Amino acid sequence: MLFGVLAVKRVLNVKWEIVIGLETHAQLNTRSKMFSGAATAFGAAPNTQACAVDIALPGVLPVANRDAVEKAVRFGLAVNGNTAVNINRRSIFARKNYFYPDLPKGYQISQYETPIVKGGTIPIFVDGKEKTVRLTRAHLEEDAGKSLHEGFRDSTGIDLNRAGTPLLEIVSEPDMRSAQEAVAYAKALHALVRWIEVCDGNMQEGSFRCDANVSVRPAGSDKLGTRCEIKNLNSFRFLERAIEFEAKRQIEVLEDGGAIGQETRLYDADRDETRSMRTKEEAHDYRYFPDPDLLPLEVSENWINTIKTSMPDLPQAKRNEFVSRYELSPSQAAQLTASAELSKFSTSVFQSATSKERIPHLTSWIVGPLTAKLNEENLEITESRILPEQLVRLDYRIADGTLSSKMAKEVFDATWAGEGDPDAIIEKRGLKQISDSGELERVCDQVIAANAQQVADYRSGKEKAFNSLVGQVMKLTQGKANPQQVSEILKRKLADR
Repeated sequence: MLFGVLAVKRVLNVKWEIVIGLETHAQLNTRSKMFSGAATAFGAAPNTQACAVDIALPGVLPVANRDAVEKAVRFGLAVNGNTAVNINRRSIFARKNYFYPDLPKGYQISQYETPIVKGGTIPIFVDGKEKTVRLTRAHLEEDAGKSLHEGFRDSTGIDLNRAGTPLLEIVSEPDMRSAQEAVAYAKALHALVRWIEVCDGNMQEGSFRCDANVSVRPAGSDKLGTRCEIKNLNSFRFLERAIEFEAKRQIEVLEDGGAIGQETRLYDADRDETRSMRTKEEAHDYRYFPDPDLLPLEVSENWINTIKTSMPDLPQAKRNEFVSRYELSPSQAAQLTASAELSKFSTSVFQSATSKERIPHLTSWIVGPLTAKLNEENLEITESRILPEQLVRLDYRIADGTLSSKMAKEVFDATWAGEGDPDAIIEKRGLKQISDSGELERVCDQVIAANAQQVADYRSGKEKAFNSLVGQVMKLTQGKANPQQVSEILKRKLADR
């Protein structure tokens, strides 16, 4: 499913400013877990992919997953323009101590003081304008298990298949000022981790999920307000709605003379509201300390350079290419690089274009009807029912006068529905545009003779009357007349009389 560049909604309350930072968990697409050899495949029967290391049996020792480390380095390169300045050559695994039934160790192995990636940026586009969101860090950690509530009465089931699954937690600075900016950032990040092939981004399976830190402050203030964290938002729509509700809630509390308490909240999609879960913990509450079973993680320059050679062209480079080579606007380029697959599709279309002048028209087809169809049917661009070469051929039939824009949309829909190639559909449906000047002259004469009042109105300065006459010609020709020729012929004939 495609997502275009977002339009900004109005601020909830002009007296207040919303401040948002996101913590995103991207599950790294490794075959085995972060510190064990157990499988990570989704959908296995409960507790069939949890080994002795995952369930913390006495005497077991964790071993870091090299593939997970490599994917973290790929991300570090991607968020800093393919340079390694923000990758720590030596990072530390720590134990994050807390109790929860689905955490068998009683602690989570994570990174705290020295993460593998520090800093970086994610560019976003909102309402056609570019903004840069800074990253604080990205660190490796293992996932917890999962509590199961459905199918149990007066009890909770525990599935430890996810326990130990490798995660990259990506923490942004509080740079976003609206729910729409937060969604734009989350979508850009989602596209990036898929682009560099470190995460499949499947939100329904929990491979990509966000926690939103939301606070409000008086407009113009540079002091941060007390933040509340909204946990485990697994869709862009829920992320947007949760932030908007939470910001509104905080503003109402403050305007009523209350105070915001730092806490963790959950979003209830059925009621479209957030509700308190627990008091927000501080870092010292987790009693972080270096994991004694894991040596410091060291990443050599040679390893980084090897990883760098396998990196694809990054989205920003592709956007720049679209702007410079095809003269697209930055906003259009951002839309066409929303995913690696869409970028490849668009490149294929542009490279097959009959002329450079058709690029703006082809862009309109991609970001317009094609995107609408994909969104309507919840399809990815790789599942498009119209191929790049078919789109180019269809556009050419407008350029050579065979089709009007209206007729082309009919052919597009028929091609999407599987009726065949555009040329075959044009022939089958008899959709070829009438451009024969003699035939058009005859029909225009017929319309002028039958619509004396509209002719008189036009000659008296009423432009709408002219549109009515054009419409009559299009009706008589069943929409097949070349509208530009019709307009030229009518204006000439009406001026001559």
